[in-house]
Amino acid sequence: MPQVVPTLTLPRPQREQEPAPPHPPAPRRGRIAALDGLRLLAALMVVAYHYLAWRGSWPAPTEITFPTAFPFAVYGWLGVELFFLISGFVICMSCWGRSLGDFFVSRVSRLYPAYWLAVLTTSAVLLLVPGGWDPHPWPDILINLTMLNEPLGVRSVDAVYWTLFAELRFYLLFAIVAWRGLTYRRVVVFCCVWAVAGLAFHKTGDEALRVMIMPTFCWYFIAGMAFYLMYRFRPTPLLTGIVLVCFGASVSSARLVWRNTLDHFDRQIPFWPVALILVACFALMALVATGRLSWMNWRWLGYAGATTYPLYLLHEKIGWEIIGVLAPYVPGYLLVGLLTACMLVAAYLVHRLVEKPVSGWLKHRLNRAVAESARQREDASQRTPTH
Repeated sequence: MPQVVPTLTLPRPQREQEPAPPHPPAPRRGRIAALDGLRLLAALMVVAYHYLAWRGSWPAPTEITFPTAFPFAVYGWLGVELFFLISGFVICMSCWGRSLGDFFVSRVSRLYPAYWLAVLTTSAVLLLVPGGWDPHPWPDILINLTMLNEPLGVRSVDAVYWTLFAELRFYLLFAIVAWRGLTYRRVVVFCCVWAVAGLAFHKTGDEALRVMIMPTFCWYFIAGMAFYLMYRFRPTPLLTGIVLVCFGASVSSARLVWRNTLDHFDRQIPFWPVALILVACFALMALVATGRLSWMNWRWLGYAGATTYPLYLLHEKIGWEIIGVLAPYVPGYLLVGLLTACMLVAAYLVHRLVEKPVSGWLKHRLNRAVAESARQREDASQRTPTH
């Protein structure tokens, strides 16, 4: 009987590794606590922006109510850019070695349970609190539950939901690569093609293509994927070049967002801190990618990271309604501190009592549906006669 050589002892074909760096280290797996810490940082930046910089429901301008915190909180919108950087890293990591069906199931079960609760809770608060923000008609609420309200031209229940549509577009584009299976070469090519498209459509082009390419925000997703390749393999001049191009383009794109924020304030907001914060965000991700933050393994970071998504979804409109009711009676800084603490507790409860059980139930159902679809395709292919 001929001896069978285990396939695991055979070297991988060179074509599968190109242009991966030679002799990459064994990939590191498991949850990265530092990313949870960065998620929490990004979420708190956005919360600070909406509570301390935006006027929202405050009776006086925030630059007067919070003279010390305002010059810093006014740049909290950059927490969204940090979220996008983290998303590029995490999506690439979570999809590696998985099928397209697994990718679909993981994203749907991750995004929708907490989002559904946030839409319904925010809608109820807007309806029940008198004299605050206008409630939404029920058809708009139903469309919001699909997370497709923006392309359908329906106003979001909460303005922060715009980032979720950006995430969905990233997932759709990334699914093209995940369909064939992720390799170093495919992800690098995807990063380069997307970056070229982002440059080509930066100012002009077909509107539908601009919506899909996201020339203002694609740089953060691309850089996040390049950072993950550094983490999984090792830093190379090619990956470093991709990150540097993305950083340069992100500074230009962030200037457009910064100009839009100026309409909301009565005082001049300088641009140079935006560039410094972007440097810090990219530098922190570089430290994660090179393993220099591996010492951040505190257990509480895992809990903190789990609360960031519900916190992000719930904090804005509900927080503004609470501010509108209590601001005449509670000092500003005290109110913001208590409100942020309550939002963190509420976000943790949502994660434990709603997000985890519903995500598990939804994942089980979707996995069964994907498996059944795969079996039907296999049966159909076996019944198809060959000629």
